[in-house]
Amino acid sequence: MLDYVVLYCSETGNTKQVAFHMFAALPGQNKDILNLHEMERLPDARIYFVGFFVNKGTCSVEVIRCLEHLGGKNIALFATCGTKPTPEYKRKVENQVTVWIESDNAYLGMFLCQGKMPIQIRRKYEHILTPENQSKVEWMMANFDEAMLHPNERDLAKAREFAMGIAAAELWMEA
Repeated sequence: MLDYVVLYCSETGNTKQVAFHMFAALPGQNKDILNLHEMERLPDARIYFVGFFVNKGTCSVEVIRCLEHLGGKNIALFATCGTKPTPEYKRKVENQVTVWIESDNAYLGMFLCQGKMPIQIRRKYEHILTPENQSKVEWMMANFDEAMLHPNERDLAKAREFAMGIAAAELWMEA
């Protein structure tokens, strides 16, 4: 049995980047990191870090299937999103995703940070800009521009801290 498994699903590379930083921060050598798109079977571990990109406030079907296959495990979530991750938005995403975690698991918390989006999204915003929706679309374009700077080193440091905190709490609980 592994101590930690970091599982991730990443479309733009943001979640993958966060996953590798979290993996590097976890103590010891008894750990693994796997892309859910390439995983053949779910390894046995004490703690699962499950990462995903947020799409319309939730995770992909692939992540849901992964969570549904975990029973009696310790699970921490991490995600990246295009919008600024306010506490309210984080709670919304967390509520949408934790419903897929079976009740016999221990849910350990969630890390969420902003991540860059494909340029096609910015072009879509520019294309739909009209005088009637100008303030809303300009806000969306400003959010897009801010997201292009993420995940940044501060985000990645917070991701490493999150992973180390989960690992430290688990070690303390064993003692």
